Formats: sequence, structure tokens, C-alpha cells
Amino acid sequence: MAASLVLKWKRHLAGIAYALMAMLSFSGDVTAQSGPAPTGKPVQTSVVALEAVEIRVPVPGLKPEAPEGWSEQSRLVLRSSAPAKSYFGAMSGPAPLKARAIGSYAKGCLAGGAALPVDGPNWQAMRLSRNRNWGHPELIDYLQDLARDAPSVGWRGLLVGDLAQPRGGPMTSGHSSHQIGLDADIWLTEMPARRLSREQREKISAISMLKGPLDVKGADRRVDGRKWTDTHARLIRRAAQDKRVARIFVNPTIKKALCKFENGRDRSWLRKVRPWWGHHYHFHVRLACPKGSRGCVNQKAPPPGDGCGAQLTYWLSDEPWVPKKPRDPNKPVVKKRPLALAALPKDCRSVLQAE
Repeated sequence: MAASLVLKWKRHLAGIAYALMAMLSFSGDVTAQSGPAPTGKPVQTSVVALEAVEIRVPVPGLKPEAPEGWSEQSRLVLRSSAPAKSYFGAMSGPAPLKARAIGSYAKGCLAGGAALPVDGPNWQAMRLSRNRNWGHPELIDYLQDLARDAPSVGWRGLLVGDLAQPRGGPMTSGHSSHQIGLDADIWLTEMPARRLSREQREKISAISMLKGPLDVKGADRRVDGRKWTDTHARLIRRAAQDKRVARIFVNPTIKKALCKFENGRDRSWLRKVRPWWGHHYHFHVRLACPKGSRGCVNQKAPPPGDGCGAQLTYWLSDEPWVPKKPRDPNKPVVKKRPLALAALPKDCRSVLQAE
């Protein structure tokens, strides 16, 4: 009991230290990274050169505690009301079952997951400490195919961010989707001509394509021409043209640039590319449910058309970004409850307990 109390106090003090260091270190502009800033450990900043681009970097945080009753050697005691992320986040390896995406993208899990190798001929996996380079074998095949084709469009290779946890499910931090092994984040930063060390893969940050902040009245909601190139557009087009892809999420500013880029007759791939919040330093690929994934729920198909019309105009206006009135500082922020295990498909229990 005493040891447990000491551990909790250590984590509490580490969190306070992190907050203080964050205020000191990140008072200026911060380049977006793949996922939210980690917690539980003080943040140090430094400048790392990646292909002559200066970027500021965070240091990863502590691994989350395993849920009560969990161990590598014994069957897990499951509690329906417990946060599902505690169970899935503690799993270090995949469920030894037939490959299957179970449930929906934001409420499900993954059986028989496969790991994307840390290094490939034309890709490098990032943020290795998160252990999120897992996915359905269909996703792993897709990423390797895209990486193989990247040089043909002028892109040296992929820096691959988060896929899924070994058994999918809700993540301990960050994404609400990425739960069934069919989602992948691909950085809009080209793979360098050298192999990055494990430390560099934790520290370097992806580069935002934004020209400026979006939440200011009359903001210039375009990509930064000093960073965005036609090669970025060709890579996303190649990614979207694969039949396995259901959607690709990008920032509205990037969608606008893609609409302008495509001058050919075939604009059908643009239908899959959807504007969404964030996604200005990576693009998010989502595959359709693979054959044999019983219980996998596809997202509704995108609306007809290339998506470059009125809907995009709305996304680029002030309305989605600029608050109509400032938030009342005296009003408490209500935090959303984490997804309970009971909210996931029943088969996800078998995925957790598979040995």
C-alpha cells in the first residue's frame, strides 16, 4: 500500500513538473506533432535539423499504469465499467487470433494484428515508444505498397506515425479512432536520406503546412507555399487512388490545395479526401473493412462529387473556427468520460483475453 502511494505521488509531482516546464519551454510557436503532448515527464526542448528544417521537439512521457488484475502470465480480470483504454493500452503484443477488424473505427478492437516493421526500404516508423505501429495485415500491406510507390511521385519515403495498439481498442491518449487497425497517420514530412535513431524518432516533430492560425477572423486559410509542394499533392493522390481506401482526412487548407492541383479529367479520388480538424502536419488514411472481418462496420460513403464546392467553402470561412463569444473562464470544463469496456463489441473481451 505504501509503495503504491509513493508511486502515485511521484507521478503527481512529475505531472506538476511537466506543466511548469511546458509553460516555460513552449511559450513560443510550436510545430505540430503526431498526437498530443505526452504527460508524466518534464518536457525539454531542443532544435533538431531534419533536412535543413529547424523544428522544436518534445520528450515522450511515462508508460501508463497497467489496469488492476492485469499481468502477462494470467488471464485478465475484466470489469465492464472500467475504461477500455486501460486494458488495451497495457497490451504489449497482438491477440493470437485470425486477423479481424471488430466494430467501428471509434469503437472496436483488433484481432490478429501485424506490426509494421520499424524500417523498410522507403519508410521509417516514428514514436516507437508508443507501440502503435500495429494494424490489420491489410493496412500493413497498403502502407508497404504506398511506400514502394512513393519515389515514383518524387517522395523519398514515408515517415509513418500512429497506426493502432497491438490489439487496437481505445488509445491511452490522442486519437478517438484508430481502434480497429485500419487507420494510419502519414507525416507530411519526407523521410530523410538517413536512418533516424530511436531517440530522433521520439523527438523530431512533423511540419505543419498552415500559413497561419485558423481561429482568427479573416485568417488566411491557405497552405504555406514555402512548405507545401505538388509532390505532397501527388503523394496524397496516389494514397487515395488505392481501392482499399475509404477516406483520407486532411486539413481544409490542404483540401483546397488539392482541388486546385488536380487539372486532369479524373477527379474521383478527391471524393475520398475529406476536410477535417487538425491534420495539417499529417494525412490520415482509413481503409474500408477487409473481407473476412465479421462485425467490422464501414463508415458511410462520402457524398457524391469531388468535395471542392460549397462544403469546402464553409470549412474555409470564419464560422467553424472563430468562437461566436469567448468562453466563460469561470465555467468548469466538463471532461468527456473515457469509453467503458462495456461499450465495445463483446468479441473485444476475447481479444483482450487471448493468450
